[in-house]
Amino acid sequence: MTHGTTVNTAPAHAGAVSAPTAPNTVFAAIDIGASSGRVMLGRVSPSTGVSLETIHRFPNGVVELDGGLHWDFDALFAEVLKGLTAAACVAATNGEHITSIGIDTWAVDYGLVNDAGELTSVPFSYRDERSRATVQRVHAAVPPEKLYATTGLQYLQFNTIYQLAAEPHLEGLQALLIPDLIAFLLTGERRTEATNASTTGLFDAVKGEWATEFLDALGLPRNVFPPLVQPGETVGTLLPGILERTGLPADTTVVAVGSHDTASAVAAVPAREQDFAYISSGTWSLVGVELNKPVLTETSRKANFTNERGVDGTIRYLRNVGGLWLLSECQRAWAAQGFSQSLPALLDSAAALPEGGPQINADDPAFTAPDNMPDRIRAAVRNTGALLADRPAAVVRCIMDSLAAGYARTLADAERLTGRSVDVVHIVGGGSQNRLLCQLTANATGKPVVSGPVEATALGNVLVQARAAGVVDGGLDQLRKLAAAGTELARYEPAPEVSGVAF
Repeated sequence: MTHGTTVNTAPAHAGAVSAPTAPNTVFAAIDIGASSGRVMLGRVSPSTGVSLETIHRFPNGVVELDGGLHWDFDALFAEVLKGLTAAACVAATNGEHITSIGIDTWAVDYGLVNDAGELTSVPFSYRDERSRATVQRVHAAVPPEKLYATTGLQYLQFNTIYQLAAEPHLEGLQALLIPDLIAFLLTGERRTEATNASTTGLFDAVKGEWATEFLDALGLPRNVFPPLVQPGETVGTLLPGILERTGLPADTTVVAVGSHDTASAVAAVPAREQDFAYISSGTWSLVGVELNKPVLTETSRKANFTNERGVDGTIRYLRNVGGLWLLSECQRAWAAQGFSQSLPALLDSAAALPEGGPQINADDPAFTAPDNMPDRIRAAVRNTGALLADRPAAVVRCIMDSLAAGYARTLADAERLTGRSVDVVHIVGGGSQNRLLCQLTANATGKPVVSGPVEATALGNVLVQARAAGVVDGGLDQLRKLAAAGTELARYEPAPEVSGVAF
């Protein structure tokens, strides 16, 4: 197996940053995933690109409450405020001015807010099973073929449309997707950011507006979602109570970014080529290509590809593939059993194993819920007629091989369905640090893989804010040049034989 080679990218082109940039301008990025979150400060420079400073990290995860899986949103928002308070302190100490705040999180989940602005219940997690029972009822009202022809959304049983159908009543309530809910609590303004709206199953992929006919067909109130806002538009200014609690400047605004974390990540893919594919690798893997218009064919629907909005009206044509959730859940199970080998050591041991081992379907819904992941993986292997050794290294290698194979299948389908030929695959996010996964992906796809940046989501978040503030101009090409400036990227060439990789 060949090693990844480091590539120092060139700085952004002249003209990507406007002249009147205030030297003390900084931007706060709230970036929350399904397992952790952080508040970061971003600084934009015309010569060195974007620098990020992590101010506050905090855990996130599902909690069991009343027999269901929920997000502890009160605790989550308290951590957000703690992070913003710390960011205000750091900026003041440095003589910097926090101009705006951008928020990105995972998709599909929401909180219900009443007319008084109160959160009426603890938000459900997409990992809860409640929406499974509503799928047939939704499809009886709106056939899957019609849903896809309008929304272009990949079928997942936890899409917002199925979750809303499970609500006992919605009159007098509005559904605020998680980043929009955080923005509402900061500003008092109710909006739905478009990239996340496109994951609900109730958004018209061509018109870029709510598919009201589906709301009517399902008996959902037409105002169940607030009005739409685009990345770069101002949501509002901070409420007095938030200013008092955090110490942020009175003119700090909340600016809509690609609030679906994948939208922000794709905006920061450091691609120089037009025909690139991306893998946003984290808890989930989002594998696809960037298009100018959606693909709404029946063939695309049957292949279960999704058409989600990206920054600047682009289309993220992708498919959800299983992700590093499998690995993190295995680590959690092994730690509970007293096995505490580090992740680098686990990957090293897995890389030393021979190729051609057993594989699973990494995006099988059977792996969605937590608990006993190693046992479930071995059971899935047995169902294929193979056996998987009861050793962590063997399980890890199975996960890595299975993810790489899933990526390769998905990219081949994307090429076939769009008529495009992909020249290079960019892996961004946490999985870009996983050298074994990157090399196996190059081998499986037969295409070079460029890994990095790790913090693509926060980079995309900050760059959209910077452009809204007039610090950056231009389109996605300019944003990507700034994202790449000063970033070390690793390149992995396809290898005909796998001999292991050193970590």
